[in-house]
Amino acid sequence: MLHFEGRLPLTFEKFLLICHELIPEKDFQILEMITLSPEQNEGQPIIKQWREFDTSLRNELVRLRAARKKIDSARYLRADGYSGPSLYHIALAAQRNPSPLEAEKLLDRERWNFLEELAFGHYFDLSFLIIYAYKLLILERWEKVAQADKNSLAQ
Repeated sequence: MLHFEGRLPLTFEKFLLICHELIPEKDFQILEMITLSPEQNEGQPIIKQWREFDTSLRNELVRLRAARKKIDSARYLRADGYSGPSLYHIALAAQRNPSPLEAEKLLDRERWNFLEELAFGHYFDLSFLIIYAYKLLILERWEKVAQADKNSLAQ
């Protein structure tokens, strides 16, 4: 089990090595392409749901930032299909946070919570592995932050 702000039990690369031995090649190729990038374009329904959610969250941030700068956000928005609860309040809380690091943590916690929701009903199938991969990538990102020079982050 993975926990947000928990220890990274293994790297994404190590996860891929383990999976390569245990799952069909076509499933491995899907896992191998997983990134946190919003540009990821994969036909798997779980990846599509993730991408739509993440794009919606990013769009809310764009709208808030554009409104603050008094510019039109339309040219910066990307098509999204997420129709869940409004992400406006999460984006607003992140924008208002005086610490950029804590704001990012708030956003990643929301991403993590969405992955938890997606995981419901998936036990040891490809969707479960995809969700696990996303979680590992989030933890890896925060592991890098934790190892970074704290003084340079405060500036």
